[in-house]
Amino acid sequence: MKHLIKNIGTLAGIDQGKSRLRGEEMARLDCIDNAWLLMEDERFADFGAMDACPEPTPDMEVTDAAGGAVLPSWCDSHTHIVYADSREGEFVDKIRGLSYEEIARRGGGILNSADRLHALDEDELYRQAMRRVREIIAKGTGCVEIKSGYGLNLEDELKMLRVIRRIRETTPLEVAATFLGAHAVPRNVAQSDYVDMLVREMIPEVGRQQLAEFIDVFCDRGFFTPQETERILNAGAKYGMRPKIHAQELADSGGVEVAVANHALSVDHLESMTDRDIALLADSDTIPTALPGTSFFLNMPFAPARKIIAAGLPLAIASDYNPGSTPAGDMKFVVSLACIKMRLLPAEAINAATINAAAAFDRSDRFGSIGRGKVANCFITEPIPSVDFIPYAYATPLVRHVFLRGNPII
Repeated sequence: MKHLIKNIGTLAGIDQGKSRLRGEEMARLDCIDNAWLLMEDERFADFGAMDACPEPTPDMEVTDAAGGAVLPSWCDSHTHIVYADSREGEFVDKIRGLSYEEIARRGGGILNSADRLHALDEDELYRQAMRRVREIIAKGTGCVEIKSGYGLNLEDELKMLRVIRRIRETTPLEVAATFLGAHAVPRNVAQSDYVDMLVREMIPEVGRQQLAEFIDVFCDRGFFTPQETERILNAGAKYGMRPKIHAQELADSGGVEVAVANHALSVDHLESMTDRDIALLADSDTIPTALPGTSFFLNMPFAPARKIIAAGLPLAIASDYNPGSTPAGDMKFVVSLACIKMRLLPAEAINAATINAAAAFDRSDRFGSIGRGKVANCFITEPIPSVDFIPYAYATPLVRHVFLRGNPII
């Protein structure tokens, strides 16, 4: 099947031949004005200026962009969208002044979600997750990483991972699964005993069933120590699970050092990132990933994005879509927050949410930019004056058509 998009106002995010963009490179967003784009057999086949647009053939579907921009689909490299129910009660607690850690100590937070997930059957968990999947697709996301971590026991973690696999098998989204059994310690279990359980029982079973590509640990104050994190990551590595780490959200916890030492693909959150962390990352392939939606929702500091870019590092941004600290998966809003609160240029924020985000879960060879032979995931906006309008109009719905694997979805 061939599909031609013509009369594109701006074709943006054209592949630059790099797996990730670093430092000053992030300010470059390759574009063609007044363009066309051809998709064939789920891949981008060709593109160019309208004065060289191919004539439609009988086997070709045609969409008129009518001056709208076309961008590669957002790549969301850090989400928790498989969860049970909502936690708006904690939202009210936060308004009343309770901190994230205080809510957790009172039995809320991750443990609250674990209780709810335990009571939910797998089909209902899938149904709830699919509502969120349809939401993010409609907002332009085409490539997503999804974590477990609300089970906190073997049976429920496997249930979550099976739902993630089912999403991958039943939707056109590109989906990567991450095992995050080390998200919190369950009630009435000693932390050392739980780490033992993760290493000796849970990780081997997840590995045997091949349910996760990545392994993650919440390495932060009040959660898992650097030593425990390293032990868990080493156990995952025996089953081919590559590390991605939560770190430096609540405190300077040593998570970046563990991430670099264990060759983590990404280290995420970084609200409490230090200059030393930036220096450590400069000598590594680990991608710093900021989650501006979390800072916004929890009224926390934002990751030091300008320092990260000034150090010549690649920066990715992701939604962190979850029920407690970021109940939203709108990557357009994440891009706007990155510009408004982290002072990224629009081109830097878009690159952070596309090619660099794809690299943060090892997908940039096939996703995150518009290049010949790459998977044809993209969206068409309403007619806009420039690509900069996307983060500027932070609450305006702009996505008009969505294509995943070359097929029209919306």
